[in-house]
Amino acid sequence: MLVGLSIRDIVTIERLDLSFSGGLSVLTGETGAGKSILLDALGLAVGARADSGLVRRGAARASATAVFQLRDGERARALLGEAGLDDDAADEDGALLLRRVLGADGRGRAFVNDRPVGVAALRAIGGALVEIQGQFEARGLLDPATHRRFLDEYAGHGPLLDAAARAHADWNAAAAALEAGRAGREESRAREAELRETARELDALDPRPGEVEGLEERRAVLANAGALVEAMGKAMEEIAGEAGAEAAAGRAARLLDRAAARAGGRLDEALAALDRASAELQAAAGELGALAGEVEADSGRLEALEDRLHALRAAARRHGVAAGGLPALRAEVASLLAALEAEGGGLAALEARAARSRAAWEAAAGKLSRSRAGAAARLDAAVARELPPLRLGGARFATVVEPLDEARWTAEGRDRVGFRVAANPGEREGPLNRVASGGELSRLLLALRVALAWANPLPTLVFDEVDSGVGGAVAAAVGERLSRLGGRLQVLVVTHSPQVAARGGAHWRIDKTGAGGRVATVATALDAGARREEIARMLAGTEVTPEARAAADSLLNAAPGA
Repeated sequence: MLVGLSIRDIVTIERLDLSFSGGLSVLTGETGAGKSILLDALGLAVGARADSGLVRRGAARASATAVFQLRDGERARALLGEAGLDDDAADEDGALLLRRVLGADGRGRAFVNDRPVGVAALRAIGGALVEIQGQFEARGLLDPATHRRFLDEYAGHGPLLDAAARAHADWNAAAAALEAGRAGREESRAREAELRETARELDALDPRPGEVEGLEERRAVLANAGALVEAMGKAMEEIAGEAGAEAAAGRAARLLDRAAARAGGRLDEALAALDRASAELQAAAGELGALAGEVEADSGRLEALEDRLHALRAAARRHGVAAGGLPALRAEVASLLAALEAEGGGLAALEARAARSRAAWEAAAGKLSRSRAGAAARLDAAVARELPPLRLGGARFATVVEPLDEARWTAEGRDRVGFRVAANPGEREGPLNRVASGGELSRLLLALRVALAWANPLPTLVFDEVDSGVGGAVAAAVGERLSRLGGRLQVLVVTHSPQVAARGGAHWRIDKTGAGGRVATVATALDAGARREEIARMLAGTEVTPEARAAADSLLNAAPGA
């Protein structure tokens, strides 16, 4: 809540320091005394628009410092973190100082606990701490962007919002994974077409392990077929001819056989060796004959062999491998194609997960939407009960919950929430700040604030002449509602109504003084006696009569806590 306001050189205020407590505080004084200047100063401190006209004449600069006492869990603490200040921007006791300095040239600076910040950050933090009604800038309840949050707080939607946020995050993650999977699949499809073409080519070519080496060996043989056949023919002549080795071995065996009987068995080993030699020579001659026949038979296939080698080597060059590596490449391509087929199944799994997470999000968002619709009806009824006593019996208030386009869905749901009002019978409902006059709007906002009082609102509310243009029973109704709000949070009100002033727990009188040709605004905290006199003045006007004092006593005694 607001605990202090220090003002220096703003319009007619040269130097003013105010201290505030909780509950309802009222500020009264003659018209033109400078009550609204205090609110201008507070607005300056919390980031409202400003111009050099606020700087006191003759001063180089103006400044306003608002001191707040932070509570645990206040939204302002999160905003401090977003501004890069974190919780350590507040003192250990929770005090937070917002200060704005405005030069006569229109230039300004903003500070949070004397640490420089941008005006936008100051405005965001200040907007989470105080709302000034009567300064009809699109902030607080006048800002449509806040209406959904107010309705959710009114309805206690914390658990539903948490569930929707979790479902939305899960859906976003699943959708991102699916998008990445689809992008990868598109790349894979281009690669797959290339791989399938390679597979078709290699399947048609059908390279086999060791084939190139075997073909090169046979090619070398066939390229020298003539010389080989001639050499093998001569070798066969040397082995099997009439004067060849086979005939010589036979003659030697016959000679030794005739002498073997006289050798007493000592020639047996030699005869056996000659038999083996004769058999080996016959085998060699057979092998040479068969090989010579094969070479002669294959000599006509050299061209086909050359063509096969050329085809294998050309394919190897196209795919950047050695000719002997084609079988391994064929196996690798088959493996990659199998992996791509499995990848297609993975994409289907991603699509299924995205569909499930979207359905979960829509279920959570739908539950939140239905609860918002119910809460809107309850809020409308609560506001409607407050309108007749505030002389707004002909007004209609409506909380509109509308579906958003899918592109605008967020973690907070898929609804747009707007507070709309028709100030008079027969009029169409429209935005709060476009269909009501200043006095009507102030009372409408008061009625709405009373209905929202238990919705964890901003800790401090400021009303500027919410009772403007009314008196009697309506002013009393305004005061009673401000008092109710003061029982829940801190309320400051600038008022000309004695019925409202009598409800205050604290009372400040704002006066304008003149000295040395200069006008100055001063503020005085009133004790019980001075307060009675001020309320009597508000009742009687210039001359305070005994009757006015008696009426003031009646109002003060009727106020709660009197």
